[in-house]
Amino acid sequence: MLVSTHLTVAALEGLPENDGKRYELFEGELHVTTQPSVEHQLVADAVCRELYLWNRKHGQGGLTVSAPGVILANDEAFAPDVVWYSATRRASYRRPEGKFYGPPDLAVEVLSKGQKNEQRDRVLKPARYAYWGINEYWLVDRFARNVVVHRLTGADYAIVATLAATATLTSPWLPAFACVVGEFFADLAE
Repeated sequence: MLVSTHLTVAALEGLPENDGKRYELFEGELHVTTQPSVEHQLVADAVCRELYLWNRKHGQGGLTVSAPGVILANDEAFAPDVVWYSATRRASYRRPEGKFYGPPDLAVEVLSKGQKNEQRDRVLKPARYAYWGINEYWLVDRFARNVVVHRLTGADYAIVATLAATATLTSPWLPAFACVVGEFFADLAE
């Protein structure tokens, strides 16, 4: 008897909520991680705050969310640390139950400790995010205190910058957004 290990979003609906784990599906393969550390969340919150304030100040009409459910297919569901949806994508993809059924314009992951986490954030997620047409992906490395900017070029991402804490992060997808990278790490202990 053949047992399929290819899971669907519907199969995950019975998993416990608020159990201290994050569940994501990549091409039907289940990835489970523990909830992030305080340091990880401080950085993710700082990124979210900078995007939220920019969005409000410049009247973008978009939406910045921390760790939302993003469903892209029956077998593909992500929970990036932070996303930003433009007004257009927000209107097209947000559903009444509070999940998004379509790719954001920007996905942000804060690097977590561990080889599996690093492999997922540096290799698997950029490949899948590019596949789904997420315009830009920021990998925020809280250990090296930098941001690696991946930008969609055709069907794949190109790394367009690795920005140190003193550099200013901008994006063609975020008009007038400018943030000194070090702001993301301001609440971390030295």
